Amino acid sequence: MPTTLPLPSDRLRIGDCVVDVPLREVHAPGARRPRRITPKSMGVLLALVDNAGRVVGRDALLAAVWPDTLPTNDVVTQAITQLRKAFEPARDAGGQPYIETIAKSGYRLLAPIEWLPHQDHGGAGMPAVDASAAGGRPVAGAGPMEAVPTTAPTPATGAAPTPVASPASGRGDGIRGGWGTIAAAVAVALLLAIFLVWWYRPVPSPEPTSSNGKAAEDPLSIDTRLITSSPGFELGPSLNPDGSMVAYVAVPDGQRNVAIMVQTTAPTAPRQLTRPTGGADDFSPAWSPDGRTIAFLRVVPEQSCQVLVVLAGGGGERVVGRCDERHVPTFDWTPDGRGLVFGGHGVFHDRPGLFVLDLESGEPRDIEYDATPQNHDFAPHYSPDGRWIVFVRNTPVGDFWRIPATGGVAERLTWLNTQILGWDWAPSGRALIYAENNDEAGSRLFRLDLETGVRTDLGIADAQDPAVAAKVPAIAFVHRATRFGLYRFDGSGPGTSDGSERLYTSSGRDRLAALSPDGRRLAFASDRSGRYRLWLGDLERSGSAPVLLDGVEPGSRHLPSWSPDSERLLLVGRATTGEDRGHGVYEITPASGRITRLSLPVADAVQVLHAPDTAAGQGRILLVAADQQGRTGLEAFVRDDAGQWTRDATLPLVSRVQVDAARGRVVFTRPGEPGLWEADLALTPASVRQLDPEFPTVTNYRAWAVAPDGSVLGIARRSHCAALLEYRGATDAGGRSRCLDTTMRAATYGMSINPRTNEIYVTMVEYDIGDIGFASYESPPETMWPGVVK
Repeated sequence: MPTTLPLPSDRLRIGDCVVDVPLREVHAPGARRPRRITPKSMGVLLALVDNAGRVVGRDALLAAVWPDTLPTNDVVTQAITQLRKAFEPARDAGGQPYIETIAKSGYRLLAPIEWLPHQDHGGAGMPAVDASAAGGRPVAGAGPMEAVPTTAPTPATGAAPTPVASPASGRGDGIRGGWGTIAAAVAVALLLAIFLVWWYRPVPSPEPTSSNGKAAEDPLSIDTRLITSSPGFELGPSLNPDGSMVAYVAVPDGQRNVAIMVQTTAPTAPRQLTRPTGGADDFSPAWSPDGRTIAFLRVVPEQSCQVLVVLAGGGGERVVGRCDERHVPTFDWTPDGRGLVFGGHGVFHDRPGLFVLDLESGEPRDIEYDATPQNHDFAPHYSPDGRWIVFVRNTPVGDFWRIPATGGVAERLTWLNTQILGWDWAPSGRALIYAENNDEAGSRLFRLDLETGVRTDLGIADAQDPAVAAKVPAIAFVHRATRFGLYRFDGSGPGTSDGSERLYTSSGRDRLAALSPDGRRLAFASDRSGRYRLWLGDLERSGSAPVLLDGVEPGSRHLPSWSPDSERLLLVGRATTGEDRGHGVYEITPASGRITRLSLPVADAVQVLHAPDTAAGQGRILLVAADQQGRTGLEAFVRDDAGQWTRDATLPLVSRVQVDAARGRVVFTRPGEPGLWEADLALTPASVRQLDPEFPTVTNYRAWAVAPDGSVLGIARRSHCAALLEYRGATDAGGRSRCLDTTMRAATYGMSINPRTNEIYVTMVEYDIGDIGFASYESPPETMWPGVVK
């Protein structure tokens, strides 16, 4: 049923009635005045006209006229009732019904139809009406008026707008009919303009005070609420264009598989859209630009990954592509709704960079730009005007970059070097709404104005994965309420662990447990005092409370590193006292409470470790840091007698590292890639060797540790065990896997191992609730578009 083509005219005759489409009026003979019908009723009528004489089912009408909502069948009944009342006078005159109801099938238009020429209408030459004014179908208004200038939409290529003139029928045709006709046309156009202004009010965006010191001109009014509250989790929200519906993922009651759920943005009962079976789970729903279709991913761990689309109202599910289950991709719709743009390595093909999947042919099309294997480009989104693609480059610390939609040279937009937990465009195209994992404040939502550089905290704590409606100022997000605890497990022997022990009671969140080499003390990060700080527990004193090591705020990505003599700690963080409170690398001596910032020539440190001394010098450390492109690599530094640090060696593309001193090596992961590698302690390029091509996955790049025997331990989630300890790289690895806990899963922060006792110290997720939040906001109108933010 076509719904995107222009209509042959703006007036048509149905039986003895004349329908004025732009005004939504039915002129029936014998009626005292024309009857005005609703936009949706007009959409139903046009659908019946398109199929005159044929039966149109209720589902087809719902898909054509209500593509972006999930209404009941009553809305169709109400529309048909209104149409019959509008045509009723004509039926009384001739006795012939206009619309026939076919039991259990749908409706059929019986009256003959005829599109009338434009000159029969006093309002000829009116501008086109948006789809909303005709129930979801755009209405053309091109008439015989001469030289009526309009502007064609800006194409995705970024070309300048092209002037378009309506066809003329000859000199003087534009004033045929006299001033009365012109006045009538102006009046109708004015009424239509008022309707469109009311229907599509300007889309505002927030602008309160900013975190970078720039003051906003007007305050922000933002209203937030949770719209789901079921036990368990709801994640991955996506809003339809008008912000009335949200799709997300959850485990429905009584089921085991993750499915796509759909509901209104009011706290109402959801409807299950997909029903995966076997070991499959559905993720990443995304509404199409017209609101009719939802794309999503179906993943069977270690087996398959598929890209599917399904009608938003249900049904029509089909596979449109395949992906890599080891590295689940990110994607967005193309502006025309005919394809999906993907980011991430190993999707469909091995070429780096972004590409578009054509939904009709199923073939991928590369976007030609300066992508390289060294950069990980993901989370792409087209700008609202279709001219640009903005994406996140590199992980675990990344930034926003952009390219023209047709390809070109990538341009860096921000220098945030932060962990971005989802983002979307503001409707105006001037700002980005994104979630950032802040070391101290947790995950929060920010608005980044690309023109002014103002970064605004939206005041929504524990929020991630924002999704913005395309046409209205509305945001859906995940409110993640999580509590972590530190646990000690017996790591020896297969089977199910029965020796677990929670180390410290707390109403806060404890994580990043780092065991000292002598096995006596445990350093960890916790917000048990209200803010994240470093704490120290004495494992030899049973029942003793941990002690606060004040003065430094630990980073949230990696465990602190103990010196070989168990006397000092290294960590990446931020000092909370003293003159120098910036982000950097700090050395802490717990016995004296001394905190020293190391003067390293590195701006964006991510992880730091003590390393064994080599021939190059004493006091050696290893540092994972981000370069100017946001790529993380490994650098070795040595300290001379004067206390100066000198770079000793480098190894590119490293996201997390662990030292295995007994075997003279480092073991590491790479950004944006699954797998595990090793190199010698001197970081010699020739010594780099891949240990495992699949473990760990990209999202679990921190959830592993080197065991005393040289094997690698990882914790995975399986259907029979929420926290399964696996040994990788050992000859008897398969027989040594053990279930740490059947219901409580492990966090992805890594673990510590006592080499003497094989005890394992793990951060466990005791409480994890993800609810979908919804926020609407009001602020001054925005303008377009982008500068560069530094």
